[in-house]
Amino acid sequence: MKKVFFLCVASAVFLANSISQIQDERRSSITGTVKIIEDFESKVLANKRTIRIYLPPNYGKSNAKYPVLYMHDGQNIFDGKTSFIPNQEWRADETAEGLIRAGLIQPLIIVGIDNAGMERANEYLPTKSKLGEGSLVGGKASLYCKFVTDELMPYVQKNFRVLTGPKNTAVCGSSFGGIVSLAMGLERPDVFGKLGVVSPSLWWDDQVMTKKIKALPQKLNWKIWLDIGSSEGKDSVKLTTDFFDALKAKGWRTPNEAVLYVDQYARHNEGSWAIRMGMILLYLYGK
Repeated sequence: MKKVFFLCVASAVFLANSISQIQDERRSSITGTVKIIEDFESKVLANKRTIRIYLPPNYGKSNAKYPVLYMHDGQNIFDGKTSFIPNQEWRADETAEGLIRAGLIQPLIIVGIDNAGMERANEYLPTKSKLGEGSLVGGKASLYCKFVTDELMPYVQKNFRVLTGPKNTAVCGSSFGGIVSLAMGLERPDVFGKLGVVSPSLWWDDQVMTKKIKALPQKLNWKIWLDIGSSEGKDSVKLTTDFFDALKAKGWRTPNEAVLYVDQYARHNEGSWAIRMGMILLYLYGK
């Protein structure tokens, strides 16, 4: 009986370990055509990163030009093999591919910009402040914006067939990526006319981004998608709603120019953002 018991325990441990290994095993999940540019150098930020560029169906068979969506945290956008949480990614390629083929959205190019690892918070946050009980971080969002507009965008425009101007150029990100999307829209409204602000960390630096909207002399010519999950943490929905109210007070019209979506029970992770990716694309690029 003891032998049977130990065999059962050993089998259970082996099975649990095997399942864990399967769950942790990273698998590539790229759909459609995604070009990878490694070690893309930025003189502005004095570093390098990978750039991932999704091309719409039939890109190679046409001479058409396409609008461009620039997305932060590029590791997490297309591929579960490179995402922060193994096998949890935004599925931006699958979603765009399906909606384009169904004729529901404009064909578009999506440029995924990998974050810079330990420099992520510094590059994505527009002001310097303490992160929890730690040291000061942030303050490089303006430089990051300059990297995108002055170094990355010229490369994309030279090597791919793209439409230019704010009506054809969008920026999107989540968490701190939502904050830098807002910062870039505020700094260069002449470049970025569409914003996807997903689960933004609006608590940052005493709600500095909400204050920036309230301080605008007039509304900007943005079309902005704003969302939050109701299970993202204390006050997350209120902070996002307050920001949306600031947009409306400044003159943004709903739903044509600005929309807020509260995703019930959704959490702060790539799985939740993948579910909303279709809505984001439909709002920004829907026919």
